[in-house]
Amino acid sequence: MTENAHVGTVSFVWLAVGAVIFIAGPVLLALVWKIRKKEPVTTILVGAAAFLLFALILEKPVQNVLAFPTAMGLKDHAISRFLSAKPVLLALIAGLFPGVFEDTGRLVAYKTVLRKRRNRETSISYGIGHGGFEVMLLLGITYFQYIVYAIMINTGTFSVVIDQVAAQAPEQLSSVNAIVRLLTGFSFADLGIAFVERIFAVLFHIGASILVFYAARDRKRFWLYLLAILLHTGMDFAAGLSIFGVVELSTWALEGIIAVMGLSVFFGAYFLLYRKDAGNRSEDPSETLTSAH
Repeated sequence: MTENAHVGTVSFVWLAVGAVIFIAGPVLLALVWKIRKKEPVTTILVGAAAFLLFALILEKPVQNVLAFPTAMGLKDHAISRFLSAKPVLLALIAGLFPGVFEDTGRLVAYKTVLRKRRNRETSISYGIGHGGFEVMLLLGITYFQYIVYAIMINTGTFSVVIDQVAAQAPEQLSSVNAIVRLLTGFSFADLGIAFVERIFAVLFHIGASILVFYAARDRKRFWLYLLAILLHTGMDFAAGLSIFGVVELSTWALEGIIAVMGLSVFFGAYFLLYRKDAGNRSEDPSETLTSAH
């Protein structure tokens, strides 16, 4: 497939723009929030570190061993084969793991390293760190990898990657070919979809961070932690149903679900909890909303 493949100049430009946006964007958001609210940068870094620990180091290996062993170079086993035959259950697992691990990471962070930071701005600082670092890892670094792959495609060396995958993990060959198709036709629309999706995802993470912050502060509100897990699971479950072919959703329909969830969780948590926090100074709603974006 790569023999006649070619990545055009326009596609290279949009890939480069995406790489810069998805790395610099979260950093800029964090800096604006820190300067305007005089928040400690360490709170933002704790959010990033908690995502790294609970989502990537703890969650992904466990999830992959249980449901997607071939992604780690392991053989299928009874549980993974059972889940593969039950796509609805597989989608639920794909949604439940991020919900449990990431929101537990929030709770642990608030109860330990951030236990003395009880001002409400801490919740948004953490959410910016968590959601922003996810953007940088999942898209920023990925787009730089795509640029490297695009160069390899144009120089004819990407065929080496194809041969290695075909020999070592043939079940992943379709995914590699999908990357080639994406890169050879990459456009502004592709970048725009990814950008808009990440905005709503970051808003969701900030909203979930607010929920868990108040759950950690008040034992009577511990149910907010469980609600955060439920909402997180629901959003990823919907995506999983589409990914595993249980339901057919267009790209825009899936983005619509993410948008509704992201906006609902953010504004619900912001106005029902953050804005009503009587223990902190009052402020102009538009000021914080602008900062959170």
